[in-house]
Amino acid sequence: MRFPLRMLLSTIAVMITSYILPGVKIDTFLTALVTALLIGLLNTIVKPLLILFTIPLTILTFGLFLMVINASIIMMASNLLRGFHVDGFWYALLFSIILSVITAVLESMVPSNTKHMNEQ
Repeated sequence: MRFPLRMLLSTIAVMITSYILPGVKIDTFLTALVTALLIGLLNTIVKPLLILFTIPLTILTFGLFLMVINASIIMMASNLLRGFHVDGFWYALLFSIILSVITAVLESMVPSNTKHMNEQ
């Protein structure tokens, strides 16, 4: 899937999730776009470092600590962006779960451009 389309779907997912959760506020569509970009950037750069530093805790909790890391990424984005506000950790945790589900549903609706191996 091309990057602009994925960003559009992520932006729409951020907007939908903010409408569902009363503790999450997004001012404009542009703010949702910047939020989606920032969350993607934090997931690319910061999340692997957090996972690396918390490997023992993640193993001890059978991977459930990864949800705490996801919520932390959302809280970081909320602290960095002026038009994106999350009321607390639990809303950040719910936001990350619901955002993942909505993004997966939206991406499943878009047809894939990949061809099957048997087709020529």
